[in-house]
Amino acid sequence: MVFARAARREFGQNAAAIFVALFAILITTQLIRLLGQAAGGQVAPSAVAALMGFGALSYLHVLLSLTVFIAVLMAVSRSYRDSEMVVWFSSGHSLVGWIRPVLSFAVPLVVLVAVTAIFLTPWSLAQSADYRQKVSERQEAEQVSPGAFREIRSGSTVVFVESLGANESSIGQVFVASLQHGRQGVVVARQGRQEYAPNGDRFVVLENGRRYDVEPGAADARILDFERYAVRVETGESRGVEQTPSRAFITDLLRQRSAANDAELFWRLSQPLSMAVLAFLAIPLGYVNPRSGRSGNLLLALLTFAIYLNLNSVVQAWVAQGKIDLLPALLLLHGGMAAFIPVLFYQRIAVKPLLRFRS
Repeated sequence: MVFARAARREFGQNAAAIFVALFAILITTQLIRLLGQAAGGQVAPSAVAALMGFGALSYLHVLLSLTVFIAVLMAVSRSYRDSEMVVWFSSGHSLVGWIRPVLSFAVPLVVLVAVTAIFLTPWSLAQSADYRQKVSERQEAEQVSPGAFREIRSGSTVVFVESLGANESSIGQVFVASLQHGRQGVVVARQGRQEYAPNGDRFVVLENGRRYDVEPGAADARILDFERYAVRVETGESRGVEQTPSRAFITDLLRQRSAANDAELFWRLSQPLSMAVLAFLAIPLGYVNPRSGRSGNLLLALLTFAIYLNLNSVVQAWVAQGKIDLLPALLLLHGGMAAFIPVLFYQRIAVKPLLRFRS
């Protein structure tokens, strides 16, 4: 059908322009936030690009949902403004005729959003958290600088190096204080060097020094002379990333059912469902009276989108608190919003609509 092809082409053109604009806004805000964190020392400057990419992937489903909603809304509104709808209705067609092209346009994107929300977003969140930790630990390992005390292993060990060699691998006059198994240990050495293990861990290797072990509150101490003593600066495998429901695989959420995991399942399943509902809501919401401007329908559409998103968050909180189960929550929110679709269609095509607005 000529109309269906033309409608899908217009949807696609609108969606491409909208997605580029929204993606540029997202990248800009991500870049500003990460640069601020890098300036404050919370993020390494070398990690900004990777973290920005992970952040963009985690918000991709939101961009796609908003893109489809606005693309359909703009196409329908333009048809009203250009009086194409007058010709459409005069030829015996109804507003319901827009459902088929919207359906063929939205279904592939709904599938893409489902894959993104269920698999890609948690993967990107987990990778981002893991990358942040690895960069932080790498910074921690590389910042053993001369003339300054440096905390490693989350503050349980303090290292002081008086001087570095020309190649920065040899060190001189080293002091290491650590707390292990309830005993305070102090190590001093005239010289040492920095070594890397095959797995990437970094060690400060001390030579010809002495270690003092003291138990807090006790009068005795143990003194040990050594020829070689190695202190590992923790890197990638020493501390694990905290596992949260937002970073878990879908199989883990289904296997370990809890209120928090069900809330995360609700959020992931809600993304494609809400996108499908919004795509069809955009058809009746796209109505524009050519003689009275187009601000009214845009405000109503944006208000509907905002209310839908807020209801999504509210119901997710109910699921997390155990007030409602997963399936009833999905039916309550998305079934309730879907029930408004025929009501809005009737409002636009009925001779005597339920509500009549004066223009």
